[in-house]
Amino acid sequence: MGKRRNNVWLKPLLFVAFIAGLGALLYATGGVQFFLDRGRLTRFLESLGPWSFAGFIFLQIVQVTAAPIPGEITGFLGGYLYGPFLGIVLNTIGLTSGSVIAFQLSRMFGRPAVDRFVDPKTMERFDFLLHHKGKFLVFLLFLLPGFPKDYLCYILGLGHLTLLEFVVIGASGRLLGTIMLTFGGSFLRQQKYMELYLLTGVGVVIAFLVLVYKDTLERWLKILHEKRRRK
Repeated sequence: MGKRRNNVWLKPLLFVAFIAGLGALLYATGGVQFFLDRGRLTRFLESLGPWSFAGFIFLQIVQVTAAPIPGEITGFLGGYLYGPFLGIVLNTIGLTSGSVIAFQLSRMFGRPAVDRFVDPKTMERFDFLLHHKGKFLVFLLFLLPGFPKDYLCYILGLGHLTLLEFVVIGASGRLLGTIMLTFGGSFLRQQKYMELYLLTGVGVVIAFLVLVYKDTLERWLKILHEKRRRK
């Protein structure tokens, strides 16, 4: 009986501690604007010296779990500071760690907690994922640009995927976008402007196509979900 009572209070206390920690972080850094300024982020990480790797991974974790930082900024920053290979490694570690934390927070605290991080419209758009077991569909959502991947981590935590399945699907699905952003940052640091323009052009075309056909893609994904559910 004593253990059950402790468990009843443990989850709310952990959730309050998490929210308080995020609030303290935003206050200490001067608010969201700090995370939106690539120059300030770069100077901050460079000032950490040998701890910059850990600082960058931490920024990626905050980007996923609290979403005050657009993922494009930190992904680009990884390539700019650390080059293509190390940048991809650090970006992947940070994104995967943040995704796991968001997934586990969702699994631990349930729908009321997720509603604090995910806006109602996004929740309604992807509510069908709560009843979905098809891993390929989830992989596509992480692969295609324009979908709210950080929110998906919270939503998927309410569903049927195991933690291992989520980690493998999420990391592999995010990889293409991670590679493109990291190489973009590396090209800028090396002043390879032609390569940067070409890569940016490819990214813009892909993003434009996804934006134009976003509703069609979402309808197709829901149809795929219905077909798999009937099986």
